[in-house]
Amino acid sequence: MQRHTCKRITPAEIAAKIPAPNGDRFFVALERGELQIELYMPREVDDQTPHRRDECYVIVEGKGKFEMGGEVVPFEAGDFFFVPAGVAHRFVEFGESMKTWVIFYGPEGGEQV
Repeated sequence: MQRHTCKRITPAEIAAKIPAPNGDRFFVALERGELQIELYMPREVDDQTPHRRDECYVIVEGKGKFEMGGEVVPFEAGDFFFVPAGVAHRFVEFGESMKTWVIFYGPEGGEQV
C-alpha cells in the first residue's frame, strides 16, 4: 500500500528561489498528477498570457488590481481568484511585495462544466 504524507510549503521558502537564474518570477513548489502549485512574484509589469488550464490564485501579500475578461477588481492579501482556461488576465497596479500562490489543475482546455 502506498503511504501518503502531508507536505508543508511556506511562501518564504519558495520566495527565496525567485527570481530563478533565467529571470522567471515564479517557482513550481509542488506537482502531483494534474495539480501544479507555484508561487508568483511579478515586478513592475505582469505580462502573462492566457493559460491552457484552469487556475486559481490565492494572494499571499500585497494589493492592487486584477484584470480578467474585461473586468477590473481590487485585490489584497487573502483574496482568491478563479480563472478559467484561455481567459486573458493579469495583475495591475501592484506593489513590490506582491506574492500569490498559483494553482493549476485539470486538463488542458479546462474542466468541462
